[in-house]
Amino acid sequence: MADWIFGIVDRLGAPGVGLLVLLENLVPPIPSEVVLPLAGFRSSTGALNVFAVWFAATLGAVLGALALYRLGAGLGYDRLYRLAGKPWFVLAGQSDIDRGHELFDRHGGKVVLLARCVPFLRSVVSIPAGVLGMPLPRFVTLTAIGSGVWNAAFIAAGWWLGERWDRVRDHM
Repeated sequence: MADWIFGIVDRLGAPGVGLLVLLENLVPPIPSEVVLPLAGFRSSTGALNVFAVWFAATLGAVLGALALYRLGAGLGYDRLYRLAGKPWFVLAGQSDIDRGHELFDRHGGKVVLLARCVPFLRSVVSIPAGVLGMPLPRFVTLTAIGSGVWNAAFIAAGWWLGERWDRVRDHM
């Protein structure tokens, strides 16, 4: 997978990083833990502009999160709750939906912000935000801040590790 990621980053530059981060939100097996340090390393060599890479990665994260937010908003709470009651629906039960709703009511902003720095959760947290109708400007702001911090940390790690950027993966 790494060769495929290298090829996209090398051919498309910062927009390629943004595209990969957007896809990571929708297809979690694409690891930003590989994409971002590589982009940081390439930036340290002068092949990419570090600020353009950070901006593109953050924009990609926000756009991917918005797609999942819209999915959640389209699904809606009642439909999700009914689905969770079906025996074939393995993602969550109705009691999980109830607990999640309570948690989101009390701590929704913190959940969205902090989940941006947790693999897998950074993608799926957008769905309950949409299902429960978190105001879109608040959602986008929290997503941009959380994703921006995550992206900056991993781009910086790749920059500082130089040619040893792939060691970031070993510490995840």
